[in-house]
Amino acid sequence: MKRRDFFKTSLAASALALSSSAWAGTTTQPIDSQEVSNVAFPEKRPLITYSDRPPLLETPRDGFTKAITPNDEFFVRWHSPKIPTHIEIDDYNIEINGLVDKPLFISLDNLKNDYEQVTITAVMQCGGNSRSAFKPITSGIQWGNGAMGCAKFKGVRLNDILAKTGLSKDARWINFNGSDTAAFYKAPNFVRELALHEITDDVIVAYEMNDEELPFLNGYPVRLIIPGAYADSWVKMLENITVTGEYKELFYMDTAYRLPDNDCECETSQNLAQKTKPITTMNVKSMIGYPTSKSIINVNANVTLKGVAFDSGEGIKEVFISLDSGKSWEKATLEKELSPFAFRAFSFRFRPKTKAKVTLMAKAVNNKGQEQPFAKDIQWNHGGYKYNGIDSVTIEVV
Repeated sequence: MKRRDFFKTSLAASALALSSSAWAGTTTQPIDSQEVSNVAFPEKRPLITYSDRPPLLETPRDGFTKAITPNDEFFVRWHSPKIPTHIEIDDYNIEINGLVDKPLFISLDNLKNDYEQVTITAVMQCGGNSRSAFKPITSGIQWGNGAMGCAKFKGVRLNDILAKTGLSKDARWINFNGSDTAAFYKAPNFVRELALHEITDDVIVAYEMNDEELPFLNGYPVRLIIPGAYADSWVKMLENITVTGEYKELFYMDTAYRLPDNDCECETSQNLAQKTKPITTMNVKSMIGYPTSKSIINVNANVTLKGVAFDSGEGIKEVFISLDSGKSWEKATLEKELSPFAFRAFSFRFRPKTKAKVTLMAKAVNNKGQEQPFAKDIQWNHGGYKYNGIDSVTIEVV
């Protein structure tokens, strides 16, 4: 074949691949073949690494067999490459300002000694977790399933902090900013905003994670915890809280982390939705932690499938397992619920009877009756957000 003929053929093939059905978008299982890095970041074991500046680390599948994710196995997501590499804790304060009667500078000691201490166990999940399932490829990190984790957080209610400042009668919005900064002067810093009515007593400013101080890469010394919401609002290395009367337009509120504002939260790459909304609460989801796609199981062996399920806080009612690619389903055994916002660990025992490749699936149902759809039934959006397809793992039985 002549070189020019090769390019003609390639272009024709590309045109066929980008037909109307492809542009409409398809959804498959997220990538599940990433290799764990040989290098470990500080306070972390080796994880799947997408970038070292900023640090972008994903928990591998076998990390999801238990309800609590260890700190050194917890995923990491930063937006700006310029993150602090050292914090002098004696000089650290959170500044509370804006429409308040009493502006405050709160030290870590103040948090630990001047307020009621509370704990909550909750799932932290990137809004783009599992983004690699969307085709055409969307912008953002092409995560597999592991941009999530569950931990016990200790800290202080945000409402208690705001009460001590004395909110103005005109207070309506709360802005949060961390210590990371944009690489270029025109690039926006990662600032998030919550309406005052969104701040429940479950929202805390945390300084501990799983009974240890927060790992540096997960937001040391303190971070915002918003159970049930995607982690884009869980501001790390929190250093400023500003109270305002009017909504302030922000890049990470008004451009990034938004979905089509329609019933299906979907669009096509050729016809993007004109009206959008921020991603907020998480939808119901589950994941098989064991076996993995690399597992080789002996025929007639006793196998215990393990995984986790969660949602935005309604609580998990049931998890179903399929051993035949979704043709039939059986109930898994649920472990104790640590919190409505936490991973609900589950297990399922089976014995493979024949030598073959077997596709295992997990489907969670929450207390509102909401259940995971098949991956193929999830429709495309330009940010690759909120994927929650039925999880699938293909093992080899020998």
